[in-house]
Amino acid sequence: MIQVGDMVVFLKDGVSGIVIRIEEDRCHVMWEDEFVSWEKTEWLELEKKQKQE
Repeated sequence: MIQVGDMVVFLKDGVSGIVIRIEEDRCHVMWEDEFVSWEKTEWLELEKKQKQE
């Protein structure tokens, strides 16, 4: 389950970002280029490094 502060990867293009807010089925993500957008949680995956911890 994705939580605020998690590092995620956008499944469509592999870009990484950090979750800054969650509402219902969407996450507000700040991407590595500092662009911010709302994305459906189904399009996001926890970064592999984070999953191992």
